Amino acid sequence: AFHGRILARRVVGQETRYEVEVKARYRQRFPLVSREYLWVPNTCGCPPLREAGEYLLMARRHVNHEHTLNRILLQDDGYARPWTPREARLVREAARHC
Repeated sequence: AFHGRILARRVVGQETRYEVEVKARYRQRFPLVSREYLWVPNTCGCPPLREAGEYLLMARRHVNHEHTLNRILLQDDGYARPWTPREARLVREAARHC
């Protein structure tokens, strides 16, 4: 779970790649750097993320069996909400209990 600002959107094949500035990390099962690519396995714009928008995102690390692909994946029905201080507080509280 992290707070990110969308810098750019690009369709690559049958997927959408977002360049994201990571502003805060809430729960980390894998390391994140200040700029990451977030992949969505469709081109329909689901979930709707707009450039320059800030979101609370819950994604997972996807590594293929050959370990040649290692990326952050947000399912099209994944958790992506506009970031607000209230939303951030709720996630911080939940992370302490989970």
